[in-house]
Amino acid sequence: MTSTAPPPPPRDRIPTAPDRVELPVGAAPDDSRFVNEDLLPVPLERRNWTTYNFAALWVGMAHNIPSWLLASGLVALGMDWKQAVFTIALANLIVLGPMLLTGHAGPKYGIPFPVLARASFGLRGANLPALIRAAVACAWFGIQTWIGGVGIFTLLGKIFGGWAQADEIGGQPWTLWLCFVLFWGLELAIIYRGMDTLRRFENWAAPFVIVGALVLLVWVAVKAGGLGPLLDQPSKLGWGKEFWPVFFPSLMGMIAFWATLSLNIPDFTRFGAGQRAQIRGQSLGLPTTMTLFALLSVLVTSGSQAVYGEAIWDPVQLVARTDNVFGLLYALVTVLVATISVNIAANVVSPAYDLANLAPKIVNFRTGALITGVVGVVIMPWKLTETPELYIFTWLGLVGGLLGTVAGILIADYWIVRRTVLDLADLYRPGGRYWYTNGWNWRAVAAFAVGGVLAIGGSHSEPGKGPFPADGLVPFLKPLADYGWAVGLASSLVLYVVLTGRERLTPGSSTGPAAR
Repeated sequence: MTSTAPPPPPRDRIPTAPDRVELPVGAAPDDSRFVNEDLLPVPLERRNWTTYNFAALWVGMAHNIPSWLLASGLVALGMDWKQAVFTIALANLIVLGPMLLTGHAGPKYGIPFPVLARASFGLRGANLPALIRAAVACAWFGIQTWIGGVGIFTLLGKIFGGWAQADEIGGQPWTLWLCFVLFWGLELAIIYRGMDTLRRFENWAAPFVIVGALVLLVWVAVKAGGLGPLLDQPSKLGWGKEFWPVFFPSLMGMIAFWATLSLNIPDFTRFGAGQRAQIRGQSLGLPTTMTLFALLSVLVTSGSQAVYGEAIWDPVQLVARTDNVFGLLYALVTVLVATISVNIAANVVSPAYDLANLAPKIVNFRTGALITGVVGVVIMPWKLTETPELYIFTWLGLVGGLLGTVAGILIADYWIVRRTVLDLADLYRPGGRYWYTNGWNWRAVAAFAVGGVLAIGGSHSEPGKGPFPADGLVPFLKPLADYGWAVGLASSLVLYVVLTGRERLTPGSSTGPAAR
């Protein structure tokens, strides 16, 4: 029976340091079904990302229009600025935990997410979580690109005028399609140059976007007559019985926003100079950046309510209220940089590796990135963002539940079952310890199926506002629907440990801890 426990020290790896392992030259299997250059461990000399690189990555990814809309949207739901910032900060502290746990394998072994998933799901079974993650990322790529294209269209229309009155194609002005296509091509051109180009881009994009957000805050504060009106907008929910039914689904939605990265963060940490760099960089970058950005967005949204008598929670629409050409051009560049920085990092890198894992012989990182770009258009992102119910409740709810389930299995396998000890060569070798039953580990599949049903089985929609029945797909699971990410992660983690426990704890067996 194939091992599911901490293996003995493999014969074909080099323990170069306690937290940095590398394959010796020539030790990697050459089976093209499971190996290509992009999936192999990153050599030690290329694991050079520092604390600043990881922090800058998160600053660049967090400062974007959709995350601004999530935070300012809480104000539109009735929260005051303190409640909205509290919800955002708590959500990102929670999601930081699995982010650091799954990210650990990156600096230690230099492997991307789909290769790490082979340890728990099997060499072939890893395609299941990889394709789910890839599908989510492709959809997010399309959504982000569409939102960025609309932002460019809106601001250029304000500068030049007449853009919105252009002839329509497919129900939209042809000028909007032009902005969308040009923005799409720019993103793919950057990512096609590789991960080093991405690192350099994020390094300067991060501070640029922060400055842009601060400029917007100063502008709206001046128009409002100071910060007082921004801070004085009252909560429509209070802290009583009306607040909590909004708080918990909102908390899960905020977590689900970064649930994708809690899976594929090894795609980035594999370039880390060590565990300290990724832990400090992510801890400094994610919760602090998202909290700051949430504070900026809710203050600006509150300020718009004080100035214009309504909460304008789209920053592009807010900036379009000005007639200052310089301000509009600056906002245009900020929108470009902010959207590109998150989209190519969060939504292209992962599916590029995931698709390469599916067919290493014919798909490499660059080819996977191009496929992602095409799929991101084919799914018609303009449809996914038509209504907030479809975008936030349906989309984020399903994504959070499914990806939380996968995260639970990865954490259980890597930390509890294997205690962070992997056989690098066997992650690429058919017939090795991660081959299980014809390349599939039924325990991981079972844990995923059960956890997924518990996480999203109760999905429901208000009548006429979504695709689900009002009493839930599985009515008795409806109470769990608002906690999908947490339910999926906890249930799959526990079930996977239970299913592997008997083999793992057999004294003196070749698969138990005694074999270490």
